[in-house]
Amino acid sequence: MSLSFDKLLDWWLSPLSGASVHSIDSWMSWHARVMVMSWAVLLPLGALSARYFKVMPKQDWPREVDNHAWWHAHRLFQYSGVVLMMVGVWLAWNQGSQSSAAAVWHSYLGWSVVAIGALQIVAAWARGSKGGSTDVQMRGDHYDMTTHRLWFEAIHKTGGWLAIALAVVTICFGLWAADAPRWMVLALVSWWVLLVIYGFRLQRNQRCIDTYQAIWGPSMEHPGNQRPKIGWGARRISIDKENV
Repeated sequence: MSLSFDKLLDWWLSPLSGASVHSIDSWMSWHARVMVMSWAVLLPLGALSARYFKVMPKQDWPREVDNHAWWHAHRLFQYSGVVLMMVGVWLAWNQGSQSSAAAVWHSYLGWSVVAIGALQIVAAWARGSKGGSTDVQMRGDHYDMTTHRLWFEAIHKTGGWLAIALAVVTICFGLWAADAPRWMVLALVSWWVLLVIYGFRLQRNQRCIDTYQAIWGPSMEHPGNQRPKIGWGARRISIDKENV
């Protein structure tokens, strides 16, 4: 039994290629650590907080609206993730040899993910004014759901989930290019499966509340409630009863 366990342990500790030793440069190991923390941990958690925690579990919604907890969590996760992303870029700058097909694909996809991540920050800064109770005249890009705001939401929501999906593929190519130990693959896949299951559970429990209604409530006096909702699977009440 002990011998079998030792063999199994050696198998999980061995690189994907089956080589006896896993050895990579220091810059590569730190690049991998910060990018995994950024794109496999922080940024997905930030996306989940924005999608499923606009209304908190104990919040008396829709009587109590505009809870800022999700906003602070989303910004913390996303800004921290992007800072780590830039550190990862700096660590890998002019370092990769692209000696294999996996390394080439990792490089191409990695730059695509970095570009989308940077675009997300730019889009967030250019999201426009809020309006509503934050403005004396109630006018604002978000409150009025102007064309500016509609473009922001389409780009920001689509780009965010696209970047995370591409990041998963990019990390997989990176693991293969670095001939990572098998346990690392198991740990990452297990983490991703856990996130997906958690997301499905939150979606099934109708925790994805329409952003506009989460902030201003479902009353038809608010102009945004007179427009179709943006994004798939979001819950609305009163004006979209079939999705309650």
